[in-house]
Amino acid sequence: MSAPSPSHSTSQALLAELEQVRARFAAIVSNTPGLVYQFVLHGGGQVSFPYLSDGCQALLGLPAAELHAQPQRFLELILPEDRQSYLDAMQASATALWSWNWEGRIWVDAWKDVKWINLRSTPHQLPDGAVRWDGIMTNITDSKLEQLEVRHSRARLAELSAHTDRVKEQERTRIAREIHDELGGNLTAIKMAVAMLAARLEGSEPALREKTDYVDALVDRTIDAIHRISLDLRPPLLDLGLVAALEWQAREFDKQTGIATSFSANQRDIGLNTDQATALFRIAQEALTNIAKHAHASKVTVRLARLRHHISLKISDNGTGIAPADRGKPASFGLRGMAERARALGGTLTLSHASGGGTVVAIKIKQDTVQDGLMPPPAAATIAEENISATK
Repeated sequence: MSAPSPSHSTSQALLAELEQVRARFAAIVSNTPGLVYQFVLHGGGQVSFPYLSDGCQALLGLPAAELHAQPQRFLELILPEDRQSYLDAMQASATALWSWNWEGRIWVDAWKDVKWINLRSTPHQLPDGAVRWDGIMTNITDSKLEQLEVRHSRARLAELSAHTDRVKEQERTRIAREIHDELGGNLTAIKMAVAMLAARLEGSEPALREKTDYVDALVDRTIDAIHRISLDLRPPLLDLGLVAALEWQAREFDKQTGIATSFSANQRDIGLNTDQATALFRIAQEALTNIAKHAHASKVTVRLARLRHHISLKISDNGTGIAPADRGKPASFGLRGMAERARALGGTLTLSHASGGGTVVAIKIKQDTVQDGLMPPPAAATIAEENISATK
């Protein structure tokens, strides 16, 4: 019996090695969650699935053989409202030969249910001009539903926060009015009574006159305190609009802190309703409070503008700036409150470094949100550091 030829032995070795590679590939695929696949987009727009792992049935509710025979079935599984994004992502990946990463919903008829799937694949240009993707599809329904629930919870929390702010502002307005009208009126009556008493005591004992002078001065100080508390609760100038209120606040801040503060607005009527104007005013107040406490600034600029697409409010200072670590402090409630108010307005709030040092707080509200005249549903708003600067 003749010995096998060297070529025959080599062929057997190659076959054995190929079988080992296939076995390893099958083991990897069988232990990979989801569906491992190859997908080809041919020149005429036709599609095919040269390879589908056994996960096809579990993920898509279709046997691999059926999808092999009718590859267009996959597009039919995708919900109509998600199909265009799938096709757009495919075309973008085929054109640029970038990786294809898409997520969307499919209808699994076998279980009468909707699933969220994610596909990730790498494109390869074939000699005939077709594009083949090698990738994997996975079921992301649970994580997607959790993500959506988190978003809904955040939206409900933001709505509650916005409602709480509105109720708080209404209560502040009511208390300010009652303090001004009731206590202010009573104190004015007391002052008049003290004045009449002082007139009758003219020429009487000096000790009694000293007492009436003391009571009169005490009433004056109390009236001043009531006036100050009422202004802190709600400045009456807010009823005249945001521009007037911010103009007054800038003057008060300059007077109380000694920090040179300027205010400018490109229009007298910015076109905000009471809730929106109050929210922006409170953000500006909080920003100025932070500057007074932490910035060590000598100059502050407040700019309000109605632009083509949005309302812009910027508060800039030339102080020491905000360190990145300070933004993440658990007790940074001032910054969080400002961001929440901006979110309730459907806008964004950003923090950035000012040119020459200091910080810029910038709030933007889209014009369509302003024109609605209502407090909008919560939108994405973050405290973020951007590569922008403000002119000092």
